[in-house]
Amino acid sequence: MAGKIFKAEVRYAGDDLFVGFGPGGHAHAIETNSARNSAVTPMGMLLTALGACTGIDVVSILRKKREPVDAYRVELTGDRREEHPRKFDEIRVHHVLHGARLSEKAVQQAIELSDQKYCSVAAALRPGARIVSSFEIVREPAGEAAAAKT
Repeated sequence: MAGKIFKAEVRYAGDDLFVGFGPGGHAHAIETNSARNSAVTPMGMLLTALGACTGIDVVSILRKKREPVDAYRVELTGDRREEHPRKFDEIRVHHVLHGARLSEKAVQQAIELSDQKYCSVAAALRPGARIVSSFEIVREPAGEAAAAKT
């Protein structure tokens, strides 16, 4: 039984650039010349999609648990094969959450639920890619943590 149908389009713009249009019609540049690095590559988009998908889940789950998230980022690292197809063999997903009162147990549960049940991008990547998740909770306010790094 088919679910919701999504439609996207990708157009060649010349000079190794493409423009993608998602189901909502929003445009995004796509680079195929990695040396030039003027836009995201298709594999970079895949990492970003995974980060966004799991991030959305984690924030939503923590909100339902009334866990206060002050700031949050998802760092992704993918190991690609040298031979074609140059797919990701392993992707590491590291969640960095800021919140003085965040429960470690709630964060761990939210990440596990996203990873194993809700994140459709993770499901689409498996079983071909191994996805390894980790997290850290920063107890100081996000602004102070950013200032301390500079």
